[in-house]
Amino acid sequence: MSGRDAGILFGNARGNMTTKPKVGLLPLYLKLYDDMWPEMRKRVDGFRQQIATALEERGLEVSAAPVCRLEPEFNAAIENFEKAGMDAIVTLHMAYSPSLESSAGLAATRLPIIVLDTTPTYGYGPRQDTVELLYNHGIHGVQDMCNVLLRNHKPFQIEAGFWEKGDVLDRVAGWARAARLATTIRHARIGRLGAAFQGMGDFAVPTATLEKTLGVQTVVASPALVPSLVAKVTEQAVEAEMAADREQFVVENLNPDIHRRATKAGLALRLWMEEEKLTGFTINFMVADKASGLPAMPFLEASKAMARGIGYAGEGDVLTASLVGTLLQAYAGTTFTETFCPDWEGGQIFLSHMGEMNVQLTAAKARLIEMPFLATDLGNTAAACGCFRAGDAVLVNLAPGPDDTYSLIVAPIVMQEVVGEDKMSDSVHGWFKPPMSVADFLGAYSRAGGTHHSALVYGNVVDDMVRWGKLMQWNTVVLGSSN
Repeated sequence: MSGRDAGILFGNARGNMTTKPKVGLLPLYLKLYDDMWPEMRKRVDGFRQQIATALEERGLEVSAAPVCRLEPEFNAAIENFEKAGMDAIVTLHMAYSPSLESSAGLAATRLPIIVLDTTPTYGYGPRQDTVELLYNHGIHGVQDMCNVLLRNHKPFQIEAGFWEKGDVLDRVAGWARAARLATTIRHARIGRLGAAFQGMGDFAVPTATLEKTLGVQTVVASPALVPSLVAKVTEQAVEAEMAADREQFVVENLNPDIHRRATKAGLALRLWMEEEKLTGFTINFMVADKASGLPAMPFLEASKAMARGIGYAGEGDVLTASLVGTLLQAYAGTTFTETFCPDWEGGQIFLSHMGEMNVQLTAAKARLIEMPFLATDLGNTAAACGCFRAGDAVLVNLAPGPDDTYSLIVAPIVMQEVVGEDKMSDSVHGWFKPPMSVADFLGAYSRAGGTHHSALVYGNVVDDMVRWGKLMQWNTVVLGSSN
């Protein structure tokens, strides 16, 4: 795979997102300057456009408001940003701007505020032309505004630096990506087949609490839903999907009838996802029996859904399905996974699950096999399997805490290449090296409250995850960090 292909598939330091973050650029200015020196506006407007273009070059969709000076202008711009579905507002002081003109509108908006504290000119030393003061004194407007925002209990993020040198615009873009994640999870719609696995408590959060605290909506399948969906699946659709599978996967020793039943089950669930506009789904495998109307356990569709950008988690875990779905909208190299076994000897940890993985993430072409399914009376099913490819990645876990709080646990890891014999080739599997010893990692993970279901994201997205956690006001823990 070329470097360009890897950049498209996986998030990197700049976070090549599959959906662009949308920001409203809010330029702040002083009406007095328009009255006294109207000729300044040509350069001021030019700088506004330079910043908008530079942010677009960093992967953002930018809607730039006209230069705002008075409270009605600020209020109109903020209202337009909200109506347009912006993920965040980026403020840019073009000069000093009295805070009481903008602060009420900014404090009232639901949108996150990202303060870009910069100036058009790099140097302002003793030999600088004094006229540059008019264009480069916005920093005390920033200070005025930020003080008033704090007094109004409005959170904000601020990044300072010269826009043409250093990484200040990259940092602003990072906050915009985090804001996009916040928007996405707040609009998550997760389908659930069956109740959560009995007795599993770590990811158990009542549906009403998920909606109240995160905005996640849970769509619970009725008993009559699955049979009605299965009845809608045509034989032509099944044949076409099976043919596509034979192109996509290495098919080995797979009974055609089992492949057909698994395909029909998957297409039925796909209809549900489309009809309900689901961003993810979860199924408790214990409800996949003959009485449910499912022709087979839909492991295969779970894997293909993640490859299409639809979130998934096992065992009725709506919380992690919403996490995986949110991350997939940002980083295509994401999958649901579970930490299974420590390899004390090899200094690594084994990742797996019953039969679900993002099939775009295998080291070699994924294999389609007949998988034994003994949990219910439904019989064997078809599943895609393979070993996760080697490379830098991040393990991301969203863990419920006390009093309806959450922790975002983030661990930079390295997925390992399997060399030589692999006795686990008929399973979803992979190994990672944690950022510390296995013993220290496992201890730190559980002290932070990490659950046994997680997301695996390829690429260097630690900074984006930390910013997202801060925007959501979650307790954010980076394992292996010296901070």
